[in-house]
Amino acid sequence: MRVIDGMHRLRAALLRGDTEIDARFFEGPSDDAFILAVRANIGHGLPLSAGDRRAAAIRILASHPQWSDRAIASVAGLAPKTVSVLRHDRTEAGPVAAGPDSRIGRDGRVRPVDSSEGRRVAGRLIADNPEASLREIAGKSGISPGTVRDVRARIRRGEDPVPPKRSARPRKPSSGGEDNVRSLTADDPAAVFRMLYRDPSLRLTENGRLLLRLLEVHTLGGEQWEKIIISLPPHCIGSVSAAAVACAEAWQDFATRIERHECA
Repeated sequence: MRVIDGMHRLRAALLRGDTEIDARFFEGPSDDAFILAVRANIGHGLPLSAGDRRAAAIRILASHPQWSDRAIASVAGLAPKTVSVLRHDRTEAGPVAAGPDSRIGRDGRVRPVDSSEGRRVAGRLIADNPEASLREIAGKSGISPGTVRDVRARIRRGEDPVPPKRSARPRKPSSGGEDNVRSLTADDPAAVFRMLYRDPSLRLTENGRLLLRLLEVHTLGGEQWEKIIISLPPHCIGSVSAAAVACAEAWQDFATRIERHECA
């Protein structure tokens, strides 16, 4: 009989002298109840602090290590890369049971942690049928459409479908520079946008202004996104959802290409 979500509403009812209140019951393990509570508090009410969200992600990593970084990030309100760093730090902090060879994504599908073999399969499928869609190849190779897009691009450039492993580079001490910008990106995209907007190398060039306009869309707050969701006509929900997934994959591909360019 623990309250997962609605503690303040329950308190308000008690202060009013109410003896009954509408409720929905959840039956399941405490770990799943915690995830439900985090998801609810991310979506409405007083937003959780960055520290609270990170702590929640660490706890979910311990209870659901088979979940993908994106799945955990969607619950905790963090960026997938932030969850990846937390997973890595947790592994380095001490002995941790060996993680699964595959992970469950936000869509419920199971994908391998190491996508090398999936990339090779995708490469063969692309060679056999160059006109096949990204989703068709992704379904047969067990990797994401975004990864298939990267494989296709690498093949067109005459490169191996599997990118070489990057050598670990020592991190520079954080002094309010690049490291701080990257940590801000995960937790406060609006602050990063304001920082980038002040950069004349972006604001005073055509491509820079285009990038800023695209990034500005993602500075909307959770309440604004919720209003958009509520206002969607039922017959548009499927199309909007598919378009949102496609946009997310395009941004992920963009991020991957930026990182590859940085390491070149």
